[in-house]
Amino acid sequence: MTSERDAYAVLDVDPGAAGWAVRAAYRALARRYHPDGFEPDVRRMTEINRAYDQLRTEDRRRAYDRCRRLVAVGPGPAVARGPGARPGQAFAAEAPVALGGLAGRIAQAERDASPVIDFGQYAGWRISDVARLDPNYLRWLSRHSAGVRYAAAIAQALGGNVGRRAAMVR
Repeated sequence: MTSERDAYAVLDVDPGAAGWAVRAAYRALARRYHPDGFEPDVRRMTEINRAYDQLRTEDRRRAYDRCRRLVAVGPGPAVARGPGARPGQAFAAEAPVALGGLAGRIAQAERDASPVIDFGQYAGWRISDVARLDPNYLRWLSRHSAGVRYAAAIAQALGGNVGRRAAMVR
């Protein structure tokens, strides 16, 4: 999640709304802002499409909600949210905390060495962080022409489990 607006705010629905309500809100806004609609606005329609894409299925919505709880929306360091989180507390990856000691420092160094994605829905995220949250996106990215430059880092983050085509790219 980058500096984009919250998907629920874009669609003007409550985070606890049912799937049919999200779909209805999307359709109403699409009818209004579509280039052939009542108030054509390509930028707003793009924002609406992006928000609906994040919330359109239960699986995507769960992933978005999980990410929304853990990571602050907007640029800058991620901030922990949820029970027991203090304002400004940095988000800590689970692995270094669980490993502790030297193993934790090594895991943290490997995470810090991971390249940062500079486009798309995970712009500003390290590949190692995306690997924990959305490995399917990285598998897709390793096959996409825009992600070829990240193929080696993706293979390392996913333990070499990126598929036949991604292995041939390296």
